[in-house]
Parts: sequence; structure tokens; C-alpha cells
Amino acid sequence: MLRLTPILLAVIYGLVMYRLSVWRTHRELDARSTELADPHLKRMTDRLAAALELPRIPVYIYEIDPVNGLAAPDGRIFITRGFYRKFQNGEITDAELTSVIAHELGHVALGHAKKRMIDFSGQNALRTVLMMVIGRYIPFIGPWIAGVLTSLLAARLSRGDEYEADEYAAALLTKAGIGVEPQKSLFRKLEELTNSRAGMAPAWLMSHPKTDERIAALERLEHKWGDA
Repeated sequence: MLRLTPILLAVIYGLVMYRLSVWRTHRELDARSTELADPHLKRMTDRLAAALELPRIPVYIYEIDPVNGLAAPDGRIFITRGFYRKFQNGEITDAELTSVIAHELGHVALGHAKKRMIDFSGQNALRTVLMMVIGRYIPFIGPWIAGVLTSLLAARLSRGDEYEADEYAAALLTKAGIGVEPQKSLFRKLEELTNSRAGMAPAWLMSHPKTDERIAALERLEHKWGDA
């Protein structure tokens, strides 16, 4: 029993961190967001809603500058102020921003938003266990190794979620009559929009798949659907 105690403590720690993360996320989003009221984008999201047989799809503006979209654990969809500003400035189209919303709807529909919170907590617990186990045999760099292994696992899980959400968005955009092209054109702009050099990093170290791989996956879907 004594041998299992550290593992049980790590699991309990993970559960506590899960609840704390959900609470912090909700509080932050509630405090720093307002519902999006843009007639051009509403016409686009109404097309998504019709394809999903929903009355409407509320989207919120999260008041931060980094370009991003996110799905909250409670199912709400958020676009950052920085992303919306790119649309206002004409750097991206309404269809391209709608593809982001469709992607985040995919995360909600596929359960990724809640799963990520659970994964985050489980990864904290796993990191704690690995630090204890590896640290016994490699005292000085054991904690660092544990952190690297956990980060690699998290990145792999996240990339799988992104591909699934891309596919969901592609199907939804196609059903809504918007098509997949805005999705692909936005991917081509992402590195410039986010001032990111992520394309220079190995794909297995990234939480998102590489841009060319995401576009290739969408083109395979188009080919598959075209043959159907």
C-alpha cells in the first residue's frame, strides 16, 4: 500500500487540478468576453447553424490580442480580439473566419474541449509519477526527462484532435455550401497572421500539425468525397 501511495496522491492531484482548471477557465472567459455582434459573420454562422439544424450559433469575442480560436469546456466558441481584428482589417475573409468557428465547433462536437481539460490533469499526474520513478534512478535530469516525455505525449494527443476537428469543419463547411477552400487558404496565412515560425519546428514537437500536412489531409478528404 505504501508503494501505491505516491501514485494515488498523483491521481488525486490530477483530479484537483482538473476542477481548478475548469473553474479558472470559466472565470477568465466570463470576465473577458462578450458575444460577437457582426452582421456579416452572423450570416455565415447562420449557414452553419442551418446545416446543423440549430437555431443559432453564438460566438464570443475573447479580449486578448494573440490570434486564436478556442472551444470552452462548456461548449462555447470564442474568437480572440486579435483574430477578429484581422478580419476587420481585411487580412482574412468572413469565410476564413467562419472556418475557424467550424473547427472549434468540431472540438465541441467531438468532446475535445472537455477531454483536453482531463488530459491536462492526467498529464500533470503522469508527470508527477514519472518524476518520482525516473528521479530515483537519474537524480539530476530525471525530472527534466519526465517533463519532456509528458510534453511529447500531450503534443501527439493534441495533433490528433486537430486533424479530427479539421475533418469535422470540412464536412460542416461543405454541407453549409461554403466549401473547404476557405479552410485551406486560412491555413496558408496562419504563420504570417500569428507571427509564428512553428513551421520550422519538427511536427512531433508541435501541438498542432504542420500547415502543409493539414492542407494535404483536407485535399485527401475532397478527393475521397469526390469519388463517393
